[in-house]
Amino acid sequence: MLPPLFLAKLAAIMTDSDTDISALSAWLACESPTTHPAGVNAMMDLVAAEVAGLPILVERLPGPDGLGDSLILRAGPQTGQPALAVMSHLDTVHPLGTAAADLPVRVEGDRLYGPGVYDMKGGAWLGLQAFKDVAVAGSAQRPILFLFTPDEEIGSPTTRGVIEEIGRGCAAVLVTEPAREGGKIVTARKGVGRFDVRLEGRPAHSGSRHADGRSAIREAAHQILAVEAMTDYARGITTSVALVGGGTAANVIPQHAWFSIDMRVTTVADGIEMERRILSLEPKDKDVSIRITGGMNRPPYEKSTAVAGLFLHAQKLAAGIGFELQDCAMTGGGSDGNFTAALGVPTLDGLGIDGEGAHTLQEYALISSIAPRRALMKALLETV
Repeated sequence: MLPPLFLAKLAAIMTDSDTDISALSAWLACESPTTHPAGVNAMMDLVAAEVAGLPILVERLPGPDGLGDSLILRAGPQTGQPALAVMSHLDTVHPLGTAAADLPVRVEGDRLYGPGVYDMKGGAWLGLQAFKDVAVAGSAQRPILFLFTPDEEIGSPTTRGVIEEIGRGCAAVLVTEPAREGGKIVTARKGVGRFDVRLEGRPAHSGSRHADGRSAIREAAHQILAVEAMTDYARGITTSVALVGGGTAANVIPQHAWFSIDMRVTTVADGIEMERRILSLEPKDKDVSIRITGGMNRPPYEKSTAVAGLFLHAQKLAAGIGFELQDCAMTGGGSDGNFTAALGVPTLDGLGIDGEGAHTLQEYALISSIAPRRALMKALLETV
């Protein structure tokens, strides 16, 4: 059991939900889709303002390629030990204006609605509060750091290197992606592959010269069916095409077509195999050319012995706080935890807020989950 003083502090936190709602609502009102760097940077400003004057060092990394900045917070004793890292992203998928129209920030019973509240501003916010608590109390046993990133929702193209560099120097990594299935945390995720396919046919008038044409869209249809047929549920492999386009006019045999592929796998070996299969696709019509780019975007995050041990530690801490902590089966969604887990660094994910509706206009977080999950994050920062 945790000491009585800690449990008394938890009780105090749990009575302060109005303050939590107000503070988190300010984050939700600051809309930050990945492709809007000004909004993402405004979120980074909010974080920096929260820790101003506290015993926390702040490093800001300018965002390349038209994306937002990253922020690294450092605290705890500088003992030379490997650090304990927390990782959150502040970008969301919702376009600007969502809060004013389709998903206004509001409270309905135990639910707080708003763009990105579940994925993952709620988790980032509660993680930051726990980090501040530990930094001010000086209760960490080792150096602690917090990385806030701007591009997770598009695969972390500009921050993967930073994530992996930090991960290599850490004893463990805690990721504040949202909880799953009623509060479960994540100890395994599928690997993710992303591919773009471009097809080039031969244009012709669809009435008078139909036989001269070679349809890029027709070829795309063949290839899409081949890709979809690669799905193997028994092996946990899924392949899907969700974006497609092509053609120039209704009366022209289409010269151009394109589509994108999303692939999910459970093991590194499957990722290698499936990447090879997709990159090796050949056109059915030899007069149509096909160009495929892409590959594995995130490696699989498997539940290693070290991850299992870290989960058991978190489970005991949660029991002391007063709730039962469970993990879920390997989830299909990827996160930045994939990168650190693949390096062999013990990684716990899904430590963020509980709720439902990620990436939808019904997205909400459970207000009652904030205090216990903040307390768990604080306990992890103090004991790992």
